[in-house]
Amino acid sequence: MNRGWMCVAGWLLAAGALFAQRVVVTPEETDELLANPGMGWETFHRSCRQDKNLPPGIPSTVQYIRWGWKDLEPEPGVLNTNLVDRALRESREAGQRLAFRVMCCSPYDQKPYHPAWLADVGGKIYHADHHGKGPFPIPDMGDPAVLAAHLDFLRRLGARYDGHPDLNHVDLGSMGWWGEWHLSGSKSARWPSQEACMQVLDAYQTAFKKTPLVMLLNGKACAARAIARGAGWRVDSMGDLGSFSPTWNHMRNAYPEWYRTTQAADAWKSAPVAYEPPREIGEFVEKKWPLRWIYNYALACHGSLFNGKSGKWPDDPAFRAETERFLKRLGYRIVLREVVHPAQAGGSFDVSTKWQNVGSAPCYRPYRVAYRLSGGAGVEAVLPGKATVNAWLPGSVELFDEAFFKEVPDLPPGPLCDVVERLVLPDGLADGTYTLSLALVDERSRPAVRLAIHGRGADGWYALSKIEIKAGRLKGTGSKTLRETTP
Repeated sequence: MNRGWMCVAGWLLAAGALFAQRVVVTPEETDELLANPGMGWETFHRSCRQDKNLPPGIPSTVQYIRWGWKDLEPEPGVLNTNLVDRALRESREAGQRLAFRVMCCSPYDQKPYHPAWLADVGGKIYHADHHGKGPFPIPDMGDPAVLAAHLDFLRRLGARYDGHPDLNHVDLGSMGWWGEWHLSGSKSARWPSQEACMQVLDAYQTAFKKTPLVMLLNGKACAARAIARGAGWRVDSMGDLGSFSPTWNHMRNAYPEWYRTTQAADAWKSAPVAYEPPREIGEFVEKKWPLRWIYNYALACHGSLFNGKSGKWPDDPAFRAETERFLKRLGYRIVLREVVHPAQAGGSFDVSTKWQNVGSAPCYRPYRVAYRLSGGAGVEAVLPGKATVNAWLPGSVELFDEAFFKEVPDLPPGPLCDVVERLVLPDGLADGTYTLSLALVDERSRPAVRLAIHGRGADGWYALSKIEIKAGRLKGTGSKTLRETTP
C-alpha cells in the first residue's frame, strides 16, 4: 500500500442474512504546493522555464502576455499567427497554458500599440497626454473606421484561437491605456461612446465562447454586462494600501465599490478571478504591508490566478512563507476524504467517494472522476465516472463589512461532496485481484489534476486499494476501455 493510505475492511449486513465485505480507504492529506491547470502563480511575458525570477519550488501553470494590436495584426486582415502559436507552444512545452490581453492605446513615446496601417484605412488617430507627458498618438476607439477594423480583428482572432487547448483565458481588453478600460491621467484623451464600448465587449464575447474571458472590474457598466454574460473578473493593484494616495487605496476603497456596482458577487462560481500587484511584488515587503491580511482578502474574493509580473522575489523568509501559504489555497485544491467499495465485485459495483475543495475557487474545466483496475500480465481497465470536479465549490466568508476589514478571516473549506458511481466491468476482464486507482481525467482519460493527498503515482493515478473480480459477471454491458499495457 502506498504511503499515506489507511485501508480499513468493514462488514455490512446484506439481504438474506449474508455479510458482504467492503473496503474503506481514508487518504492522507498533503500540504505540498500543487501544479494544477488554470490556477496559481502566473509568469509574465515568459514561460516558467524562461523566468529566472521564479523561485525553485513555486509552480506556475499559466503564462500571461500582453500584445499590442499592431503585434497581432501587422497588416490589414492578416493575423500574426506565428507570434501567438509560438507562445502557445512555449507554454505547452513548459507545462503551462497561455493567457493574453490586446492593447490599443499606449502612453509611451515612440511605442504605439495600434497598427501603423490604421490611418491608411481611414482610422482616426489623435494625440493625448498622460500624466503631463506626451502627447502620444492613440487611435480614437469610437471612430467608425477604427471600430470596424477592430471588431473584424477580434472576430478573426476568436475564429482562430477560441477553444484552443493551450489557451487558458483571454483578458477582455483593448479599450483605454494598456487595454485597461480607462484613460486616467489624461486631460486630452477622449473616452469612446458607451455604444462603441459595448460593441467591443460584445465582439469579445461572441468571438470567445469556449475560452474563458476575464475583465477588469473598473470597466463598471461594461464590466457588469460582461460578468452578467459569463465573464470572470480581474483587478490590478491587489495589495495596494497606499501606493498611489495616502487617503485612497484599492483594497479599502476601489474594490468594494467596483464589486458592488458590477454585481460581481457570484461571478467566481462560473469564471476565474485574477490579480496582479500594484508594481512589483517587492513593494509588499518594502512598504511593510500586512501579507496575511492581503492574501486572505484575495482568497476571500475567490481568486484563481496571481500575476507576479515575473519580478524578483524579496529576499525575506516571511514573504516566502506567507506567499506559499497563499498559493496552497489560491484556486482549487481538491482533497479526497474517503473511498468505499466492495471487496469483491461481479458485473458492476458501486464506489462511494467524499470530496472537499479546500482552495479558494472552483476548477473551471469539467475534469471527470475516473477509476482504473490494474492486474497482472499488464491488464488495465479504465472506468470513467460521471462526476466532474467543477461542481465542487470552496467555502465563503462575508465580504467588505467592518469585521472583514478589521481582520480578514481565513477562508473555510468547502462542503463535503458525496459521489456514488456505479461502475460496469468490461467484457473480457479475467477473474483475479486488481488494484483500484483513481484520477481526475481530461476528455482523453488522462490524469489532469493533482489531488491534495499522498499516493500519486508517476503516471498521475492514485492507487487506492485491492478489489477481487469474481466470475459470473453480467455479459454484454461492458465498457470498451479495457486495454492491454506493457508490464
